[in-house]
Amino acid sequence: MEEITIVVVDDHPLFRQGVINTLSLEPGFKIIGQASNGAEALAMIRALRPHVAVVDINLPGMNGQQVTHQVVQDKLSTRIVLLTAYDDHEQIIHAAWAGAAAYCAKDIDPARLVLIVKEVVKGKIVIEDRVFDQKEFERWLDDEMEKARHLYSEPGSPFHPLSEREAEVLTCVVKGMSNKEIASSLGISHQTVKNHVTSILRKFGVEDRTQAVVYALKRGWVKLYDKPSQPQE
Repeated sequence: MEEITIVVVDDHPLFRQGVINTLSLEPGFKIIGQASNGAEALAMIRALRPHVAVVDINLPGMNGQQVTHQVVQDKLSTRIVLLTAYDDHEQIIHAAWAGAAAYCAKDIDPARLVLIVKEVVKGKIVIEDRVFDQKEFERWLDDEMEKARHLYSEPGSPFHPLSEREAEVLTCVVKGMSNKEIASSLGISHQTVKNHVTSILRKFGVEDRTQAVVYALKRGWVKLYDKPSQPQE
């Protein structure tokens, strides 16, 4: 049987080495590269074309989900297993939407990680403890996206494409809040805020936060507040 080639991406050397050590012990697995940031990871995946890339979500510069999205856009065959320190359902949906083959917490049992790598090589998608084939996964994702589609505007107002949480994040952006402040205010991780902002920009077809605010204001989806915003750090 052909060896399963793997690259491991994490900005913490000790954790990265631990993942490498775990996977190297499995017969039939071959670690062919490692990286510490998203840009380096993407270049390595493009050059080496591994079967699997085990990638931390929270990377400096280009994050793990952005790497995943680009790999999918490039139509590369590498399957992405995303690791996260945050057990956040919203982040799971973002990972699935980006095209990740698996999503799991960093405190995963090593034997479980080995099994996940084997499953994704076979074309399966693994989300938490569930293993899907492609059709099952598409149904699951459709169901999850439907749950997230709530109208943020008043009854009778025009529909806009944001989920309830995305609309909350956008309202905070309008107030001039930083990602750190939004995370604190909404009780979510900084990475999740970044994911929501990226999703908002994509849905609106704009390039930055200012354009997103103008876009939403023109359509009446958000309002400017009379009281002055708090100064950012």
